[in-house]
Amino acid sequence: MDGHAVHVFYIAMKNYGFIRTAAAVPSVRVADPGFNTEEICRIISEAQENQVSLLVFPELCITGCTCGDLFKQSMLLKGAEEGIRQIVGFSTDRDVTVIAGAPVPYGGRLYNCSIVIADGSIRGIVPKIHLTSKEHRTFSSGNDFNTNADKWEIRYAGQKCTISPHLQFSLGEAVFAVETGDDMWAPVPPSSNQAMSGVHLIAHPSAEYEILMTDRYRNDRLRQHTAGTVTGYIHVSAGFGESTQDHVHAGAASIWENGELLAENERFSISPSLTIADIDIEKLENLRRGRPGFLNGSYTRISSGEACNTDFEAKLYRTIEPLPFASEKDLDYRCREILDIQVAGLATRLRHINCQTAVIGISGGLDSTLALLVAVLAFDKLGWSRERIIGVTMPGYGTTARTKNNATDLMAGLGITSREISIAAACDQHFKDLGHDKSVTDVTFENSQARERTQILMDVANQTNGLVIGTGDLSELALGWATYNGDHMSMYGVNAGVPKTLVRSLVRWATYNKFEDVSQILLDIVDTPISPELLPANDKDEIQQVTEDLVGPYELHDFFIYNFIRFGYSPSKIMFLARKAFGERYDNDTIRKWLKTFMRRFFNQQFKRSCLPDGPKVGSVGLSPRGDWDMPSDAWSTLFSADIN
Repeated sequence: MDGHAVHVFYIAMKNYGFIRTAAAVPSVRVADPGFNTEEICRIISEAQENQVSLLVFPELCITGCTCGDLFKQSMLLKGAEEGIRQIVGFSTDRDVTVIAGAPVPYGGRLYNCSIVIADGSIRGIVPKIHLTSKEHRTFSSGNDFNTNADKWEIRYAGQKCTISPHLQFSLGEAVFAVETGDDMWAPVPPSSNQAMSGVHLIAHPSAEYEILMTDRYRNDRLRQHTAGTVTGYIHVSAGFGESTQDHVHAGAASIWENGELLAENERFSISPSLTIADIDIEKLENLRRGRPGFLNGSYTRISSGEACNTDFEAKLYRTIEPLPFASEKDLDYRCREILDIQVAGLATRLRHINCQTAVIGISGGLDSTLALLVAVLAFDKLGWSRERIIGVTMPGYGTTARTKNNATDLMAGLGITSREISIAAACDQHFKDLGHDKSVTDVTFENSQARERTQILMDVANQTNGLVIGTGDLSELALGWATYNGDHMSMYGVNAGVPKTLVRSLVRWATYNKFEDVSQILLDIVDTPISPELLPANDKDEIQQVTEDLVGPYELHDFFIYNFIRFGYSPSKIMFLARKAFGERYDNDTIRKWLKTFMRRFFNQQFKRSCLPDGPKVGSVGLSPRGDWDMPSDAWSTLFSADIN
């Protein structure tokens, strides 16, 4: 074999790891299984047209949930069984798994059951465990089946199957379970143990009625529950057509994934609804890895066949956030919280080592501005004079009047000690000593300036018994966009956990909430192109070296960073998601180009991350070698780069 040949063995995740789910609220006629069956079958057809793999109907949907003592009538029970028989037949040769609710008699008792149907057969029947006081008049608890779960067999609607509350169902790569109605509201819902045993999805057919604040409380509960169990959750409740004799049913439907609401319908509608969302099974699997408590317990697992061959390229039923670090959702809260974390970290370090000053290189750019604002807030928190903050501006060959003026004006406006130390003469001497022609603006030309600036900051810190505060951010660390032992190094890196797209948001938030007296300067800094200013400006004194022209758009790189590190996605899946998120902004070739750049740089620049200074983690993604990201500096990117197509 040729020494340069490479064999890559890679099995792509089917359907990018997604499964399409839906929550259906049908029109209902109480105690009319014939009408309800037709409506259920109609919605099954609609779901199939939308390539849904798992379809969940409300509790007792075949009869209506408000039948009361009519559930004791054998005619209604036989009508419900016949309705299920028809649905089973209708499901033949359809690749959608259906969960429908019906009253099921067994052993002289009646159970409120969710029936799992796929391709012409009943795969299992799951009885409800936790009953309301009113339900106890009619139904028995599924706890009757707590022993010998695999031996409880029933013949129902012409099918022989298992009846038990402890069933799990495999559906392609996904595993799902069912908990019905009030089971979700138990102190320890059945789904908690199901999730610990490897279930990804929980179907929740419900018939809860609606009173004031029910929706808010339910959503809070589902948000916390799905985050704690790392599950996808399909909730659907009985709706229009149920009796309003004592209560109103709103027909609420919502689909959740690990604490995030993917989709919900409009409650109190008088029309049927089909709420669809694509749940990411791969994400759930990756988030569970390394977490304690999963894969415990014993359940009977039944195959429900393969998932639908869904075309996710054509349509994806979920929102892909293009700016996962800087989403507008809860941005005010997140900015406040992140700044508090940064300030607390720096204040603790300053007081612990009892230093007299904090030394920061101020360039007039975003990163150094954020670091300075954090330092000012930390000194204010400690009750120390801002004059003990030493801001050093170090103009060089590429410094423009705009950035220099912003740097000096900001320092003056904030009341810190300002020093200006030009690096030009020192670099001239250095190039002379090296025998380097400074007209050759190569990596030596650029990195010498960065290291000279770092030397000045370290020496000023020694001179004043101070601490050098690093300004580099998470995005630069991921890409290795820093000069080794230059701006790569500091004594405490306050921005180490903050990605570039979030730096701008934090500076803007601080402008309006903390530093309105210097707002004009800060807003101009926010609008300044990102640049290291290591190459000479043009004849109009404009920045020549724009970072994003060289390394790629930071909004793309931050998207790559988040999905690669947080969820462990393959490059091909990241490419797919990026096309969905940025399709109107970047074409495929552009996304592919910068994704390849990201993979190459992320792997070959790990050596810079292996010796990072201390710095506070502020979010779910971090690159500290001391606990967040453990990666050998000699890892190859071959497998990952080959996956980008």
